[in-house]
Amino acid sequence: MRLPAALLVPLAPLALCAAATAQTCQAVSGPMVPTVVELYTSEGCSSCPPADRWLSRVKTRPGVITAAFHVDYWDRLGWRDRFASPAYTARQAESQAWSGARFSYTPQVQIDGRDLPQWPAWQPSRAQPAQVSLSLTRRGSGVQMLAKAMAGAPSRLSLWWALLEDGQLSDVKAGENSGATLHHDAVVRRYGSEAAWSAGPSRELALPAPEGKQRLLVVVTDAATHRTAQALELRCPG
Repeated sequence: MRLPAALLVPLAPLALCAAATAQTCQAVSGPMVPTVVELYTSEGCSSCPPADRWLSRVKTRPGVITAAFHVDYWDRLGWRDRFASPAYTARQAESQAWSGARFSYTPQVQIDGRDLPQWPAWQPSRAQPAQVSLSLTRRGSGVQMLAKAMAGAPSRLSLWWALLEDGQLSDVKAGENSGATLHHDAVVRRYGSEAAWSAGPSRELALPAPEGKQRLLVVVTDAATHRTAQALELRCPG
């Protein structure tokens, strides 16, 4: 199923302090919360390419972080999306508990955990103060994450992370997009999540390091509402 588009949605600019050098490869969050845009898409869906292109434009906006989850339920129509995973399909289904969507569909856009059936007409709005501070530091083959609850933080927090890649091209040979060359940015290549925890002084976690042109995205959310409390990306020189 695919839905039409045209709704204005607030977009928060981001004040983010990030540094990633060959020596340190570290990123530190700023005082404001970025807007996290999730796209559920598929190379087998004929109405998804416009949403893929929209996401590529949106990701260049200040204060916006994007992630494209390729679902696998379109694969049965003749074209296997090489970026798709049952785990991403499961995440989309699970998100119905908090996003407001009644069913899974593509393309689906979620803004800070909320379903946005009509997504193209977007206007930025005032950023919200951070409720959590985040730092990501590359150490050998892993990344050390440190999250610290700030004043006004939710009583319980949760998080998800993803390794993302830009600039992916696919020549589609079958299915609804047969004959098309598709361009993808912010493609989720690996994904994981952590169970909710009581917000205390700090939380540490070991995460996989980005490789090559990948970047690591970490999103901390209010465990009750799934609203973004803080989000941060780390890209290491490689």
